[in-house]
Amino acid sequence: MLTVVAEICVKPGRRQVVLEAIQQLIPTVLDEEGCHQYDALLDHQAQMPWKHNSPDSIFMLEQWGSLRHLEQHQQMAHMEKHRERIKDDVVDVKILVLEPAA
Repeated sequence: MLTVVAEICVKPGRRQVVLEAIQQLIPTVLDEEGCHQYDALLDHQAQMPWKHNSPDSIFMLEQWGSLRHLEQHQQMAHMEKHRERIKDDVVDVKILVLEPAA
């Protein structure tokens, strides 16, 4: 099982538009083979001295059965359409693919 954490950095003021597009996509992705979790998360705006704030980001928390499933997900037609739909609002995407430590 792989865990993916993706930070989607959006242009200021455009986070809600991108979030709505992601929310429309979620049911389709959850139906994909090997997808066990696909959640959108937002930065909790707590003012703590040790906390990094990301008010213009959306974080995706995903669980995939294998790297093959994740690669298939990236190549799906609905993902290509989604990326095209949000491309003008996205500044950067940072993706971590994580595996259990033990």
